Amino acid sequence: MPQPNGYSINSAPSNDGEDDEPLIETDAVPPQCCSARLNLAFLMFLGFSVVYGLRVNLSVAMVAMVNTTDPRPAQNRSIIHACPLPPGTENNSDVFLQPAGTPQYPWDSETQGWLLGAFFFGYLITQIPGGYLAGHYGGSIFMGLGVLGTAALTLLTPLAAQFGPYWLFALRALEGFGEGVTFPAMMAMWARWAPPLERSRLMTLSGSGASFGAFLALPLTGYICQTLGWPAVFYLCGGAGCLWAVFWFIFVSDDPRTHRRISEEERDYIINSIGPQGKGHGWSVPVLPMMLSVPLWAIIITQMCSNWSFYTLLTSLPTYMNDILHFDLQSNGFLSALPYLGGWLFSTLSGVVADSLIEKKVFSVTVVRKLFTLTGMLLPAAFLAALGYAGCSHILTVTFLTLSTTTGGTSSAGVFMNQIDIAPRYAGFLLGITNTFGTIPGVVAPIVTGYFTKDHTLEGWRMVFWVAAGINVGGALFYMIFGSGKIQPWAITEEERAEAGKKRSRSIST
Repeated sequence: MPQPNGYSINSAPSNDGEDDEPLIETDAVPPQCCSARLNLAFLMFLGFSVVYGLRVNLSVAMVAMVNTTDPRPAQNRSIIHACPLPPGTENNSDVFLQPAGTPQYPWDSETQGWLLGAFFFGYLITQIPGGYLAGHYGGSIFMGLGVLGTAALTLLTPLAAQFGPYWLFALRALEGFGEGVTFPAMMAMWARWAPPLERSRLMTLSGSGASFGAFLALPLTGYICQTLGWPAVFYLCGGAGCLWAVFWFIFVSDDPRTHRRISEEERDYIINSIGPQGKGHGWSVPVLPMMLSVPLWAIIITQMCSNWSFYTLLTSLPTYMNDILHFDLQSNGFLSALPYLGGWLFSTLSGVVADSLIEKKVFSVTVVRKLFTLTGMLLPAAFLAALGYAGCSHILTVTFLTLSTTTGGTSSAGVFMNQIDIAPRYAGFLLGITNTFGTIPGVVAPIVTGYFTKDHTLEGWRMVFWVAAGINVGGALFYMIFGSGKIQPWAITEEERAEAGKKRSRSIST
């Protein structure tokens, strides 16, 4: 029904049709360039770049922090390398030269695995409460404080490492505790800010900061370790996070209604296109219907499966580059980062394509989400399986890794934004739930990798890649069967149903 401001929208989505969404006339849409919603997406992009820089810096720095990957070899046993050492390094140890006075520690592969997974122990705890509170109060304060707290704690990393691995484990868990609220807060904010026909591009742009942050942090960490020493990595990354928080608190608002610099045209467009679902939920949420929701469990299971391979590569790839392929530390960081460049580009592009397919009604929301999820999980699985047979070939290894992570970026327009499709009002809370389950692989995968690779053999790493590929395939098939892009009945209030019924009646009568 036409609105006074000229926007043609539907009322609250009904359950009669598949993937009902508000319809917006394209000539009534304010431009995105320099808009408040695009500025928000860009600030989120920078925020998640910082977030993932803080998350992955230990992965590369660990190579410099330990004085050898096998600190206590038997005296009468020579070290057997899975791949031949580069010419001229046969008699050198795996110790990386650091600036004078830089400490190194005798941590074995099992200890390293626990330290790399420590972050996710804390990350698990705050996902659900963070999403719940962000959905009620608004997400800006939670995202800002989450990044700021994590950055401040990162500054203490060298001190914690000096005290011992237990202290470092506790610090990394606290960092995860602070960062756990960031993604649910992002989803809660987009539930109020993202028009339905722009969800994919805005959310993939902001979320792609994760891949871009990994792309920047991995090579920069290697360079900083070799030139300034590994402690400087944590001082610089922590400082960047604190600086970002200043801009975030100055320029960001929870809701377009309260934004100080938004145009009236853009504000009305956002509010009217989202409708009542763009308001925060109350203290009460339909927990039992959520627990029994098959589409929600499809998101949970699929994200767990996809995250297994993602976290495996994110936390363990630098170690693989060093232990097996014997890249130097600076090359290690650059080549470990290369796959995330492709993932960032494909993630951003997939959002634009997904919105176009939905806007032009080529496919329903459900089909679009399944299409991008299937592409973003099956293709990476194939390249991961091939990686296990690349042997000692540097070219094949980097090629398969890059293709796996690049094609995986397309799932950003699939299952990873599906919460806002099925329940916009509760999107932040749902992301807290799905991300809690999705973080479990971040805890388990590095430990499993450490177990398989304790002997530093190609066979052990081949098993790591095969397990990740198999889990990916299983998740893709599960989502194809049970996934949905249709708003769920428990996400619609009685008031919205009544209003939708009245508007349908008026439409029939006219």
